[in-house]
Formats: sequence, C-alpha cells, structure tokens
Amino acid sequence: MPNASIKDEKTYKSLREDGASREKAARIANAQASDSQHPSEKGGKQRPYEDWTKDHLYDRAQELGIEGRSDMDKGALIDALRNH
Repeated sequence: MPNASIKDEKTYKSLREDGASREKAARIANAQASDSQHPSEKGGKQRPYEDWTKDHLYDRAQELGIEGRSDMDKGALIDALRNH
C-alpha cells in the first residue's frame, strides 16, 4: 500500500532494505524527489559532531528522542545521532 507522505517509494524501500530507519528513509527519499533539495551534495555549515561538547550532543539527542542517551558516552552519542 503506497504511503502518500513518501514521494519516492523505490528509494524509500531500498533504504529500508539497507537498514535505514523509517524516518531517515522517508527524509532521504522525499529530498531526492524534490527539485529544490540536493541530498547528495555536501550540506550544512554545522561543525562536525566531534567538535561538540557532550552536553550539546546530549541535548540534540534529546531533541530527536534518541533512547538510552543518558547512558551514552560522547562516541556513542555521535554514533546515535549519525544513525538516527
């Protein structure tokens, strides 16, 4: 059954098969289907996560609702954020 919020079903299914979360697969598939977005290009101006403090990483993980963040060290927070 097609999902109206997914703009590129083929890309979405491929990403899900590769292990991407539903949210991440939908975000990428919809960006690729949009003429105004270019997800394959280098994007934001944000500093790399390695330059963030653990407190800032924790706050970002909290914003995204990442489970288990209170038990994570800096490296685990970075991995969780990148794989969200």
